[in-house]
Amino acid sequence: MLSVTVNSLKTFPSFNHTTTSTTTFLSSTSLLNPHPSPLPRPKPSSPKPISATITPSSSSQQQQKQVYQPFRPPPSPIPSKFRSLDANGRLEILANRLGLWFEYAPLIPSLTQEGFTPPTIEEITGISSVEQNRLVVAAQVRDSLVQSNTDPEIVSEFDLGGSELLYEIRLLSVQQRAAAARFIIENKLDAEGAQDLARSMKDFPRRRTEKGWESFDYASAGDCLGFMYLRQGREHKNPSEPRTAALEQALKVAQTDKAKKVILKELEGESEDKEGEEDVAVGVRVPVVRLKFGEVAESTKVVILPVCRAEEKDKEVMEAPWECTGEGELGVMVAEKGWKRWVVLPGWEPVVSLGKGGVVVSFSDARVLPGKVNRWYQEEPILVVADRSKREVEADDGFYLAAVDGEGLGFKVVRGSALTAAGVEECLGTVVLIVRPPRHETDDQLSEEDWE
Repeated sequence: MLSVTVNSLKTFPSFNHTTTSTTTFLSSTSLLNPHPSPLPRPKPSSPKPISATITPSSSSQQQQKQVYQPFRPPPSPIPSKFRSLDANGRLEILANRLGLWFEYAPLIPSLTQEGFTPPTIEEITGISSVEQNRLVVAAQVRDSLVQSNTDPEIVSEFDLGGSELLYEIRLLSVQQRAAAARFIIENKLDAEGAQDLARSMKDFPRRRTEKGWESFDYASAGDCLGFMYLRQGREHKNPSEPRTAALEQALKVAQTDKAKKVILKELEGESEDKEGEEDVAVGVRVPVVRLKFGEVAESTKVVILPVCRAEEKDKEVMEAPWECTGEGELGVMVAEKGWKRWVVLPGWEPVVSLGKGGVVVSFSDARVLPGKVNRWYQEEPILVVADRSKREVEADDGFYLAAVDGEGLGFKVVRGSALTAAGVEECLGTVVLIVRPPRHETDDQLSEEDWE
């Protein structure tokens, strides 16, 4: 008879005195192994020490050297003496103008952030919305002058009533503002003068193709303003009182010797360039101007004239409306008859003085102009402004609007000498102005770091 015996579970104490463990063994049958060998007892293992070293990286060493700097909020634009005031206290400061204008100007945007609208601030303080904007912008311009290390004496000159002046130079870069601020103080300009100065400095880089531009210094505020007056003088007839007055003003404000030399030659009727645009502007006494982008919008006076195409019949010029005037308080423009095409030009002196009979003829190529101008102009469209009330050919060096020979189709611009040689005593009109289209030039855009 086969019998099977099962050994009971036994526990073996661990040889490690620190911990105890239990191991369970199941013996085989006695038939397979009647005398089982004793299990080997594991030798106690002694713990081995583990050693490690930390090698700091170069980046961590640099970080340890850097001093910890906690976050600091940006300084409040409100002067320290006004920071403890609540909304009612700030409104009282504005209402009573307590302090200098650039001190209480930052109170306006702080009130706006708390929900006050410009009309509400105006109702409480009496400061109009326009003046609120002027104060805030002028204060920012003044801060930019201080931060750019402008002469403190120059900056202090604007402490009393200088907001109107600083507001006008807001569109200039930081460097230009410093030069403009100094020029305004040294020449005692008013708000209108500051506005002309800022416009001249902004517009100067666009005029690089005009005669004499290279003789004026862009870094000089006076030269920029002088070049603007020089351009205005060239738009008037020579000689004329407006032309002389503009050139004298240009000579007064110009700062460099090269610029003054060009203006003096213009006053004396001399010319550095014997060909090109000056042949038209001075020799023939017909101003040639390039229209500027936005110039019509900025003009305080504009003129509306009918337009004919150069390829149309010559009778179209005489049939175009002779007068277009403004009526009523709103200045609604009314013409004597309907017309398809019109053009709006700035109130330049030759255009304003036209009166009745002004007309514009559009040419697709400026090289239709006679004489040396053909070699100077590029292929670009132009507008020729003519006075139909002056049809007699009086000057050989003048420009006149005439019909194309042959079938009477189209127009051309000819000199008086050519008409006289052909025995022509009357034309369609005397040319008083030539307008060139605006062109994208270097706009002297403000870089990001220049914006304030």
